Amino acid sequence: QVQLVESGGGLVQAGGSLRLSCAASGRAAMGWFRQAPGKECDIVAAISWSGGRTYYADSVKGRFTISRDNAKNTVYLQMNSLKPEDTAVYYCAARTSISTVTIHTSRYEYTYWGQGTQVTVSS
Repeated sequence: QVQLVESGGGLVQAGGSLRLSCAASGRAAMGWFRQAPGKECDIVAAISWSGGRTYYADSVKGRFTISRDNAKNTVYLQMNSLKPEDTAVYYCAARTSISTVTIHTSRYEYTYWGQGTQVTVSS
């Protein structure tokens, strides 16, 4: 069983930064997803258990960074140069994994989900 607790969302002006955190117990590959009103839940970034492999959606490459500190059981999403189109509810997700290098980019591959945290970027 993996329990996920997210924090760090909020309201920020365009061009600003936020850092999301996800406290995750257990050994798992992790992902961040987001869902804007009326839109699909899409992958933002993913990271392997070891942290050695990462994936980013094209829309956030160069602006967002996913990382993890396994000693603290925490995964982070550093979001810089935020745009109004980044406004969404952000979810962290986990899939327990024996592999240290596997990443997952489909929401259907993830078993555990956080409650979501709202990120609003004003123009």
